[in-house]
Amino acid sequence: MSDSGRVYTVPFAATAVAAQQDFFYIKPAADKICKIEAVYLANVGIAADAGDAQEELWDIELVRLPATVTVGSGGAAVATPSRMLANDGTATFTARTNDTTKATSNGGTTILHADGINVRIPYVWLPPPEHRPVVANAEAITLRLNSTPTDSVTMNGSMVVRELP
Repeated sequence: MSDSGRVYTVPFAATAVAAQQDFFYIKPAADKICKIEAVYLANVGIAADAGDAQEELWDIELVRLPATVTVGSGGAAVATPSRMLANDGTATFTARTNDTTKATSNGGTTILHADGINVRIPYVWLPPPEHRPVVANAEAITLRLNSTPTDSVTMNGSMVVRELP
């Protein structure tokens, strides 16, 4: 698949993560598809979230929701994902962050990538181009936190999304 299309970042900053959630939710517009290029997560809680006593290991998954998707709630709608190139147009996909009620699908779910994160170190998921998941217009994709944090952790995160024509 070509690397044409426009690239956007869907960020969240200085967000308290205290519950299981969908870190990111992406749903393409009716006439588009999206490719997930990269994910970045980091603990930014300064001294409050540093040190051996604060170390937590979390279960995360990149999940495809194939049909009749019900968006999660409790988080933030990102009305306009940030464009990576100054002259690009506005993204047409729907993006949300930090929904503590997770998105659902009547078509079940498919785990595309199961992983873990140690909250003491930054998390980077940057698969080779040929392994980057694509989500079609009737579907959605989420990066989901399946572990319940022991305590609140202040985090930043970004998902890089390529919107294809």
